[in-house]
Amino acid sequence: MALLERLTTLSRELAGAFRPTTVVELVARALTELLRPDRLSIALLDVETNRLAVAYDSAPVPAVTDDPLLQLALRRGPLALARDVAAEAARLGVALGDAAPASWIGAPLIAGGRAIGAVSLGAGQAGAFGDAEQMIMAAVVAQAAIALENARLVELLSSGKREWERTVDAITQAICILDAQGVVRRANRIFAGLLGTPVTALPGRPWLGLLPPVWADPVMRALADPGNTSVEVRAGERVLLLTAYPTTEADGGTVLVFEDQTEKRRLQEQLIQSEKMSAIGQLIAGVAHDLNNPLASVVGFSDFLAEAGEVPPRLAEPLQVIRQEAERAATIVKNLLSFARRQEGERRLQPIKPILESTLQLLANQLMASRIEATLRVEPDLPEVEVNGNQIKQVFVNLINNGAQAIAETGHGGRIWVTAKRWLDGVAVSVTDSGPGIPDEIAGRVFEPFFTTKPEGKGTGLGLSICQGILKEHGGRLTLEAKPGAGATFIVELPGTTPPAAPPEHAAEPGAPARKLRVLVVDDEPHILHYMSATLESWGHTVEVASDGYYALERALAEPFDVIICDLRMPHLGGREMYHKLAHQDPHAAERVIFATGDTVRGDTLRFLESIGRPYLHKPFTLAELRRVLGAAPQQPR
Repeated sequence: MALLERLTTLSRELAGAFRPTTVVELVARALTELLRPDRLSIALLDVETNRLAVAYDSAPVPAVTDDPLLQLALRRGPLALARDVAAEAARLGVALGDAAPASWIGAPLIAGGRAIGAVSLGAGQAGAFGDAEQMIMAAVVAQAAIALENARLVELLSSGKREWERTVDAITQAICILDAQGVVRRANRIFAGLLGTPVTALPGRPWLGLLPPVWADPVMRALADPGNTSVEVRAGERVLLLTAYPTTEADGGTVLVFEDQTEKRRLQEQLIQSEKMSAIGQLIAGVAHDLNNPLASVVGFSDFLAEAGEVPPRLAEPLQVIRQEAERAATIVKNLLSFARRQEGERRLQPIKPILESTLQLLANQLMASRIEATLRVEPDLPEVEVNGNQIKQVFVNLINNGAQAIAETGHGGRIWVTAKRWLDGVAVSVTDSGPGIPDEIAGRVFEPFFTTKPEGKGTGLGLSICQGILKEHGGRLTLEAKPGAGATFIVELPGTTPPAAPPEHAAEPGAPARKLRVLVVDDEPHILHYMSATLESWGHTVEVASDGYYALERALAEPFDVIICDLRMPHLGGREMYHKLAHQDPHAAERVIFATGDTVRGDTLRFLESIGRPYLHKPFTLAELRRVLGAAPQQPR
């Protein structure tokens, strides 16, 4: 009765053992209690290497895997040798030598029709083990083999589960597996993080109560056509693309795959924005050219009339207003062109005040519409800074726009103060707004790329990081001083540079070049030809005009001219094409060309002008600028 109870207890213990080491310990304890051997060894077969490994040995010196008794138990057992164990083993083909016990019993561990290990018991007294002990051994070993196989299967299941978790958790997409009833079987940690739910709490829950309610319709559409339909869902500011894939199982399961498209969409939007800006730049170029031609006539004629000295006194002031307003319009066009220009450009030494003034002029209408008053204060005698004017203007446009948007959030007007003062050997410009200020937790992140507090579609989060990059390239920096509820101040610091030696003073520029020139003016605008002809002739020059490139080329090849003032953009044969033909047929005459253009925003226009190294006038130009280029014209040999 005690034997049966012990075997029953062992059976219960083995049923709850899911680790091979636990099974081995329970079997060793049971065999020791029931059979009281002097030595007990248990070896298990490694499935991957197909080699025995000793799992338990009661002797002080553990047995080795090639122990003859373990090998005998594995290959010939179950077997009991009660007397003369060495001789009996030799008869079975196993040499034990002097180490043979007086009595021995051994049995293999059989599971699924294959040996998975062996048990060996030795006693120092002959006849210690007989048929009864062999039956007990067989009963214990049978239970042990089943328990070991179950433990191995549990371990394989756990290992497979861990491997699956490692695999799906390494995937960047959020994955959720549903059964045919829409209940979650399992999911990866990315999916759990998407919902803010522990991954262990997901299995067994229906997707309809698990996912956000706004996802219900798109998920149903994806499930209705698995493998063929992808739908878009949103998780806060993140954009996800959901696709449902049918499983290979017959029960109709589905795998939901959520792919984060946020960064991809942001890059696409930036590309679209870049293309829009490029298109706007081209539009500005065309509009500027169309505006600059009539402005050139207005500025030119007003200059001409003012110099003629024949204007009645009562018309002097209106004429001055015409000239000033034309120059104001020309300045607006130039500011648009400067801002739209995308080329790198070179740095040059220049004062900061004109840059700030032109920036505020560019934004004047926008600020006025938002009821924002902008104030500019520049300390006197500031050092010049060596900068790329367009890039630095881009920085100030961005800072002033940010201030204006902050003020707009308050729902009423406000003020922006732009102040320039000396900083070390350079200049510091602060842009302060009267907006709501910037909280501390946001102030520390404003220069991070792609960080923005603006609604989606109204900001990319790149403006301030680009400004910071521009200033670092110039050796300067951009910093923020902000207090919640008290506006924000961005400070631009630009280093100074050693000023060049002052050029020698020249005599005042005369009213017109002393040398009389023979000039060919080429332009498709009749008004420009009219005022250029009248002006140059009033200065004593001989003038011919041409309204297209073909006639101009014919005249330039037929007669020598001191100067050829040629518009770049004309129908039929443009100034660029005419110059190339002239340079090919008469290089000496091509050296007399001075270009006039109202379009310097196009990269190809600037590259052309820089490549040939010829001077050019930017329409609308003043008579002073015209005198300057005529004065630099080389003498034409007669």
